[in-house]
Amino acid sequence: MFKKYIMVFLISMIPLVEIRGAIPYAVGIGLPKITSYIVAIIGNMAPVPVIYLFARKVLEWGKDKKVIGKFFTWCLVKGERGGKKLSAKAGKGLFWALFIFVGIPLPGTGAWTGTLAASILNMDFKKSVAAVMAGVLMAGLIMMAISFGLFEVIF
Repeated sequence: MFKKYIMVFLISMIPLVEIRGAIPYAVGIGLPKITSYIVAIIGNMAPVPVIYLFARKVLEWGKDKKVIGKFFTWCLVKGERGGKKLSAKAGKGLFWALFIFVGIPLPGTGAWTGTLAASILNMDFKKSVAAVMAGVLMAGLIMMAISFGLFEVIF
């Protein structure tokens, strides 16, 4: 069972998959709900401080390298685009915009993109992490509800 939780943890750390993939995986293999939710949250949040503090620097460094340049440039463009959209729509409500951006589990949103956008926008570290954490908690709850069929009645 420990190996299954490690997989949930690792899946939740993968960019673009994150908690949107980890929770359905945990449900699919029959792990307990609350424990799976907690493990997925911890796994999704684990890279956030590293992303905020170092990702932009690494991406800037690697954008002109032969093998990794295209991917690093794509990541920078995606982060900048996300940051500009958040900033334009949010104005002074950037914390709430980041929270909603991370919290709605759609492709291209999540802790990785949200944290990179916060880093590019030079948001305060503590406020960024708090907004991303709140968003990850919300995305996790939404994915739990979807995974357990709580929205089947509505749709």
